[in-house]
Amino acid sequence: MDTETSLFESSEMLATFLSSTPVLQDSWRVCSLANTAATVVTDHVRGVAYVAFPGTVMPSGGANLVALDCAPDCLFPPLQHRHAQHQHEDPPMIHAAILDHFRSFYTSTTFHNQILAVIEKSKAVVMTGHSMGGAVASLSALWLLSYLQSITSSLPVLCITFGSPLLGNDSFSRAILRERWAGNFCHVVSNHDFIPRLFLAPLPSLSAHHPHFVLQFWQLLMNILQSDSETAKIFGFLLPYIQGWVANMEEECVKSPFSPFGNYLFFSEEGAVCVDDAAAAGKMLELMFTQASPGSSIEDHLKYGDYTEKASWQLLMRKSFTLGEPPESSYEAGLALAVQSCGLANQESISGPAKDCLKMAKRVNRLSPHLNAANLSIILSKNVPYRAQIEWYKASCDKSDDQMGYYDSFKLRGASKKGAKINMNRCLLAGFWDNVILMLESNQLPHDFLKREKWVNAAHFYKLLVEPLDIAEYYKTGKHLTHGHYLKNGREERYEIFDRWWKGREVGNEENNKRRTTYASLTQDSCFWARVEEARDWLDQIRSESDMRRSVMLWQDIDSFERYATRLVENKEVSMDVLAKNSSFTLLMEELQDFKSKTQQFPPQFPDFLNGEMVP
Repeated sequence: MDTETSLFESSEMLATFLSSTPVLQDSWRVCSLANTAATVVTDHVRGVAYVAFPGTVMPSGGANLVALDCAPDCLFPPLQHRHAQHQHEDPPMIHAAILDHFRSFYTSTTFHNQILAVIEKSKAVVMTGHSMGGAVASLSALWLLSYLQSITSSLPVLCITFGSPLLGNDSFSRAILRERWAGNFCHVVSNHDFIPRLFLAPLPSLSAHHPHFVLQFWQLLMNILQSDSETAKIFGFLLPYIQGWVANMEEECVKSPFSPFGNYLFFSEEGAVCVDDAAAAGKMLELMFTQASPGSSIEDHLKYGDYTEKASWQLLMRKSFTLGEPPESSYEAGLALAVQSCGLANQESISGPAKDCLKMAKRVNRLSPHLNAANLSIILSKNVPYRAQIEWYKASCDKSDDQMGYYDSFKLRGASKKGAKINMNRCLLAGFWDNVILMLESNQLPHDFLKREKWVNAAHFYKLLVEPLDIAEYYKTGKHLTHGHYLKNGREERYEIFDRWWKGREVGNEENNKRRTTYASLTQDSCFWARVEEARDWLDQIRSESDMRRSVMLWQDIDSFERYATRLVENKEVSMDVLAKNSSFTLLMEELQDFKSKTQQFPPQFPDFLNGEMVP
């Protein structure tokens, strides 16, 4: 079966599955309660907690974007950390007024108590909201995902929004995708709903013509003050931008900086499709809106209850081809059904672009995530010889007569063929793992990939084996002199990602309580040698330091390193090469003790320093 056989049937199948479960109806029911009460409402259904945010409370301000890095509080650390690793890209940005509106909930003690109670009592959490409430639900879900990641919790979180406005720019969308959180969001949008399209017009146009039109429209809509003249005025402002873009799809047009993220479930009277590609979702938002009217835009925003009630039986009805002969291939058949479910089959000028959009959404001729994972397993097995050669190199260094150990032998290697071969293997393995991360961040691998024991263990072993070589190369080439020390300025992103994988794995009580009786085959802190290099630099600095305060700080850093290293050695979490007679660590400790014994003057804060004790 080729990759085209059932691509577009899957978009309908996913929409059918979502609609046939009670999650959509339960979410909308709680949303309605929140809109009526104009406050956050929580409910528990079959062990799942639903947290709904009201859509009747409007923010103040226009459509300005603010960078996450400029926010006064760090609400979403993983997303901000992602930008620090991709500084060549534009910063992730969020709608400023919506972010402030979310903060009004976040700073409330009641809100925190509600969320903590939900976490303790539930097996899963669904954040939901209608209109503005959907935007706040999205930010709340991002905050909760960030918090759960910080405490290493695996509590499932899903965010379902109804008619929610766009929230951030393209970099914001990419940051969520890279964090593997896109699958946690499902945005339900009807084909003529105005609100999800509000920010599709360019920002300069929004500011110049209607600086407060968003607020005006929410007041008009959610309070049911349906003034035909006002609605037509706002509607007429947005529609030309969308129609102009659709008419010139192949040309470069000035567009809004706002971008979708997550999955989009598009409803029409004929059915529904689910799209998981941000660019395709944005185009579908535009295409499905071209035939709207002021009246239908309001009606569609208020009738999600009707859509969720009839969706399950509507999507399970047998479909037929109403125009012409049935397509010749199953691929074209699936495509035609998807366009029909969007409500665009009878619109010749739109159905063609809609087909192109759905093709892009399903990434024609690309392998499925599970098949990609299977192919990666094959490539991983082919990389075993590279890893085995590095292991053999380590064993030979440990047995060498120079007694320098693995790290120092590689750092001080000459122009030998053996050293060049190991360095090449180091680069080849780095390329493989960087490609794994790239595929993971671009949604080409299964969502549970980073929790699969095989890959978590393989990544951890690679990190422990190879990162010491990366550190050695960093200091051998003098990069610490131009860029700064390795830990803050040279560590590759893949190692930080693998740290999170290892930290997030499921650990049994037996592993937690297990104590080592022999030294580890690989030092359990892959950054150990980087810390040794920093400690050596501190010792060199303290020899020539004349500033007493600076000297005290350096002694404190050295003492902290000594305690850290002692703990690792006592717990046998280092490999034998660390304790080799001529290793950097052994020589540093000897040099440090010698310096202590020869030093006659110490700051008064350290009266017992000569005895190897540190009393601040």
